[in-house]
Amino acid sequence: MEGERCGGGESGDWQSIFEALKSSDVVETRVQLLSKLGDSNLSEKSDLAALLECLTTYWEDFTCLDVSQCLLNKTILNVAAKYLDSDISGCLGLFLVLGIKASTWCAKHLKMTLLSIEESQEEEHCTLFFQLLLDFFSFSAAVFSALARYPVSEDKELIVIVERFILEQLNIAKESISEVKRAHSFGSDVLKVVQMVLDALVRLCRVYSQAVDWELCDSGTEKSSIDYEEAKSTKHVSNIIKCIIGKMCELGILAANDGGTLVTILNLSWKGVVTLLQLGKGALAANVNVPDIILTLISLASESLRCAAEAWSTRTEAISVAEAKRTFLPVKFYLINAVRISSQYPCQAFSVYREIILCVLMISTFGFSLSIEKHLKTASEVLAELLEPTYVHLLNSLLNSAQVKEELKFQILDWLFIDECNSSSSVVDPTHSYWAKSMETIFTVSCEAMTSSRILLFSRVVLFLNILKCSPDLEEDVRHGIARKLGWLLDVLVDEEMYSSVLVLQVPMFYGSGQTPGLVWQPMFSSLIHSLKTFMVVVSPSPVWSELEFFLLQNFSHPHFLCWEIVMELWCFMMRHAEIEMVKDIVDKLCSLLKSVASTQSDLTPNCPLRKMARSICKILSSATESIVDQVYSSIAGDDKSQLSLVMHTALLMEGFPLNLLSDSKKNIAIRRIITDYFGFIDCLDDKTLLDCSSGVFGLPVVAMSAALQSIEVEISDIDMKTLKFLVAIIQKYGSSMDNVMKDHCRKLLSETLGIVSNMKHLYASEAMEEVILELQNLFISGKAAASDTRLYECKPDLASFLAGLGHMEIVESDKNAKTSALWELYHMLLSERHWAFVHLAISAFGNFSQRTSCNHLWRFVPQNAALSFDLETGDEANEERFTSEFKAFLDKEIKVTVIPISEQLGLHLKEGLMLKETAAAALKLSKVDKEAMECECESEIMKIENEKQTHKRRKLPDGINKGMEMLEHGLKVMDDGISEWQKNEFKTKEFHSKFLAHYSSLKDVIDYLAGLAGSY
Repeated sequence: MEGERCGGGESGDWQSIFEALKSSDVVETRVQLLSKLGDSNLSEKSDLAALLECLTTYWEDFTCLDVSQCLLNKTILNVAAKYLDSDISGCLGLFLVLGIKASTWCAKHLKMTLLSIEESQEEEHCTLFFQLLLDFFSFSAAVFSALARYPVSEDKELIVIVERFILEQLNIAKESISEVKRAHSFGSDVLKVVQMVLDALVRLCRVYSQAVDWELCDSGTEKSSIDYEEAKSTKHVSNIIKCIIGKMCELGILAANDGGTLVTILNLSWKGVVTLLQLGKGALAANVNVPDIILTLISLASESLRCAAEAWSTRTEAISVAEAKRTFLPVKFYLINAVRISSQYPCQAFSVYREIILCVLMISTFGFSLSIEKHLKTASEVLAELLEPTYVHLLNSLLNSAQVKEELKFQILDWLFIDECNSSSSVVDPTHSYWAKSMETIFTVSCEAMTSSRILLFSRVVLFLNILKCSPDLEEDVRHGIARKLGWLLDVLVDEEMYSSVLVLQVPMFYGSGQTPGLVWQPMFSSLIHSLKTFMVVVSPSPVWSELEFFLLQNFSHPHFLCWEIVMELWCFMMRHAEIEMVKDIVDKLCSLLKSVASTQSDLTPNCPLRKMARSICKILSSATESIVDQVYSSIAGDDKSQLSLVMHTALLMEGFPLNLLSDSKKNIAIRRIITDYFGFIDCLDDKTLLDCSSGVFGLPVVAMSAALQSIEVEISDIDMKTLKFLVAIIQKYGSSMDNVMKDHCRKLLSETLGIVSNMKHLYASEAMEEVILELQNLFISGKAAASDTRLYECKPDLASFLAGLGHMEIVESDKNAKTSALWELYHMLLSERHWAFVHLAISAFGNFSQRTSCNHLWRFVPQNAALSFDLETGDEANEERFTSEFKAFLDKEIKVTVIPISEQLGLHLKEGLMLKETAAAALKLSKVDKEAMECECESEIMKIENEKQTHKRRKLPDGINKGMEMLEHGLKVMDDGISEWQKNEFKTKEFHSKFLAHYSSLKDVIDYLAGLAGSY
């Protein structure tokens, strides 16, 4: 029987070998006996248990002094490993005890061996030890594989042994990897077997995870006695996974700090951490410090980029694509794993959302800093390609998680997009701007300083735009939170540095689909508009639209021109693509608001609220359909002849109301009204009118005509004749009047009438033009008050436009011609102006005139003291050749275009942005409460107007009044037809004709006003 148990007589009696081992004190003899014992084939569990106890006994605790002890321990491992593939269900604990003893011994011996390597001693001993170490790791991996074949133990003693065995293996694995460089030729072999151990551990955890009930981790759940035993097993598995995750994180950090030689360990450890955290259906959150793991990953990413920034900040040669990828691929690896963990544990990730966002902003800012320098732009492109999609996913893992409550998502957005950096003092020196700071500075910002850090400001805007572009994939609550932050975006763009950045910088944009999308650089402004339009489309069919509509209305007349342009672009986009009913509804609101503004003030200065609102309405109407433009015209002008209607009508025309987009019928009505009002005004103008009317709304028909002629053509001979006579009369009246109010009104009429003439080119061929030119020469140059009049300069911009049109007139180049001499003097006066604005107007006017005139002696129009004749630096030494050179460059458009570095372009726009910021500061100082009060007032006004409309609809005038109004309107129509016929025929008395038309126009105004009152009742 004993021979059968030993597996045959050739192997000898294993019990006799045991006895021989006990009696032998010689290590070499024990090695020989153990080798014979290894040739045995023990099949009984009791025999195997006895063998393992024997092997454990002969594994000495102390480290050896020569190769014999290493050889003995190596033999012990080989003998024990032989049985790991067999049924060891009753001996698991013994294998683990042997493994624990072996790992402790190996850890001690490793330190001693490494010291021996440094001293170049005992090479044979060192080699044998590393072979032993490799066998030990192979033995450990085999033990883990064996454990996976059996159920999770419920035995308390065995649970403790298993957990200790795993901890010991991970400790020796970490220590071996940390010293792998000193292991010389065995280094790569050590890495391979450690990977085997880690793989085996992850597989073991997968098996164990499937074998336990993770719901029993909930301590609040009532448990039966059976459940209690299962809960012990679940806790055991949880402890194992926690231990492995912790040690793998340490290995991951160790590999990351190694400089790239431990890539396989880096990859295996962090992937192992992610895999293990995905086990247990999220139940590990209570047992594992998930936030700390996420912090570790983003810290590794930040540190890698900080090192790159430090190395590249002083570099002058270009970064290759290969070098950039070597730098950024590990960072992408860290971020991808952080994304996976955050997606699995969003609530835990929320506890470190500030650190996550700071990391994201640092990466974005670093990419932006790289893009500024030409030799680093390739690295910026690689960063955008590899990292940008990943860090956006990282932020979205928090914002788009169903497990994170809405108020917590809003908390993230509030912290990320809070306006604290704008309160700092303005930057006037480009060298102090955030783009001029060193790249290493980016990675010194703390979470506490993030919201007030100017260096991260640009990246916060870019991140906001990225979120807008991702809005199709976001949940409704996040979209609502983003809509609430649209105002923050405009507030930030007022900042002078952001202003210059948006106009100058480009951002990377991906196009195409598939695995390799292309990358192009798009202007920041275009990217901003594209992102906002994307968001508009996404939220249009949802409740979030009301928030967006409120934002558009609130900033309809934003005081900063860049913000206004952005808002107008969104309005125009809505006009072009929104449903027609929505557009009609919102246009009706805008018209009501315009009426409300006009009713409170009648001033038409360029920056008054009425002009601002009219400017915005005209801007969006350029993208509207014909029916919408008709709707606005009917609402504002229509048949209403009141002063309020005239003011609004004129304001719209001054701001470029698109008359050419009106339907044919509406356009004819609009043109007829403009002409009728114009005739009515210039025919009835007298000294009393010039003195009585308010300055703010004086001369509106003339202003309307001047504005309208910029978009439409009016061909009526009466206008030609009357306009030139009117212009002469105004010039003479201005020169003779001593009243300041009358002079103010005359100046206004003079400017507008000059504008009318400059837009009606055929008037320059009129014989009456000579009188106009002579009167202008007398007013501006030779008149008594020309030199002392300090307000006449207000008319010079329109005078420049008038003079530019002289190219359409035949000019006799002779000193004896009074008209020609007057033209020379007028141009001399204009080209002598030194103010930069007048210089630009003068040279533009002279350029337009020169391109069209038939004059051969243009030098006669240029004075010796022309502004462009002087040296730009010293301001003296007038030179005719200098003027000719500058003027030729203007005509030929040969101004040299030089490529300016981005950093210099940013600096050039900085002062401009500061001026715009100061201009808009007064309006932007309004508190939220004030804004809300204004908005409520506007909404109240709209509701009031709508209620009045409904009330008026229910009223009815007496039949007699209605019938009388119909008769009056019919009579006007008959008279209108008669006048048209009359104008075609010859008539002797021009004066009678003019008086009749004037009185007819007044009658028509009265009847139209009565009709408007009746219609609104």
